[in-house]
Amino acid sequence: MESTPGVRTALLLLGGFEAMVGDVVEELARRGHPGVTANLEFALLAIKEGADSASALARALGVSRQAAAKSVATLADLGYVDRVDDAADARRKALRVTPRGDEMTAIGAARFDELRARWAAALEPGAADAVDAALARLPEVLRPPSPRSVGPAGLEPTTSAV
Repeated sequence: MESTPGVRTALLLLGGFEAMVGDVVEELARRGHPGVTANLEFALLAIKEGADSASALARALGVSRQAAAKSVATLADLGYVDRVDDAADARRKALRVTPRGDEMTAIGAARFDELRARWAAALEPGAADAVDAALARLPEVLRPPSPRSVGPAGLEPTTSAV
């Protein structure tokens, strides 16, 4: 692949992500949480935020239901989630984060914050916040426009009747 500004940006984002996640995974292993991956930690965070079934987790993470079910099984095997009776539907088991899961996410979050603080300290004051703000806009800017909001040739549709 040719090295262009877009390719370099994508590789920089990927390299930063891999460096941070790799460090956090190592810290988690040192602190009694071996076997955790970035995907498992993100799945656990989604469960904490309300994804209480494999289907809801799949939607929250944008993955297949099978991938979400595999993550749930691994998280349960590691002691990070329990399947509990759903008060609204006796046929259903809801996902709940265990105290061990809460501990793991707290350790991971603290380590991510430490790494960000170290990176921010190496930059000009405010630069890390500016990068965060720019990155927060990236999905919005790159998301293709919906077909209903854009007319032919990318022009905004008119509202006047002919």
